[in-house]
Amino acid sequence: MLKNFYVDDCLKSVKSSDAAVDLRNQLCELLLKGGFRLTKWSCNAKDVLETIPMTDRAPSILDLDLNADELPIERTLGVQWNMETDMFTFKMLTKDKPYTRRGILSVTSSIYDPLGFVSPVVLPPKKLIQDLCKQGLGWDEKIGEEETARWEKWLSGLPKLSHISVPRCLKPTNFGTAEVTQLHHFADASQIAYGTLSYAIFVNEDKNVHCSFLVGKSRLAHIKPMTIPRLELSAAVLAVKFERCLREELEMKIDESVFWSDSTAVLQYIKN
Repeated sequence: MLKNFYVDDCLKSVKSSDAAVDLRNQLCELLLKGGFRLTKWSCNAKDVLETIPMTDRAPSILDLDLNADELPIERTLGVQWNMETDMFTFKMLTKDKPYTRRGILSVTSSIYDPLGFVSPVVLPPKKLIQDLCKQGLGWDEKIGEEETARWEKWLSGLPKLSHISVPRCLKPTNFGTAEVTQLHHFADASQIAYGTLSYAIFVNEDKNVHCSFLVGKSRLAHIKPMTIPRLELSAAVLAVKFERCLREELEMKIDESVFWSDSTAVLQYIKN
């Protein structure tokens, strides 16, 4: 209740179908005491869906034959979830917008990517908007030829996002129990932007290793010039913030955290 609700949406992953059925029953019973009825349930396990009354199922699975049909693609807080493959996917349907600051911002903002799966894709239009701000261009003024070429090149590559898929589950199905769990944070910067990426590494009892992408974040460098060491240090600070957030949000035991930076200046700052 406290950790897995976002407004009126509940998102939760559990280890087994039995645990999912029990959790759903408990949540429904608990919230009903306050007059709230939980509906529109979805799950990537068909045996769990069979236990949910038709009136409480999500509209996308109401007409499904659970014995024959594939599970649909569900939208979860703006991210597409392929329930059959248990993958997060992207599908871009951009509307025609005028070639202005307002139009570019509208298209860029339509890519909802809370975990930073496609941070490198969203960064170029953000840089373009920043450059237009430097030029003092108004919100509805038409952009120049050079900026138009940059914008059209980015738009032409946008459909390729549909080829990207990210596993929802951090560990493979038959991986077993992780004996060691590490977080690895990579921080880097350039004159244009800085950012961080976080991965989880799991080692099971057979010493098999699995690496999963957790979260990424990119930020533009300030419009006022900054030194590369300062930007590299900003990236390292961002990595530390993500570390604190992940340790608080991930419901698993973290054995070790490792931070990576190729900036000797930053490493010396930290050492001092």
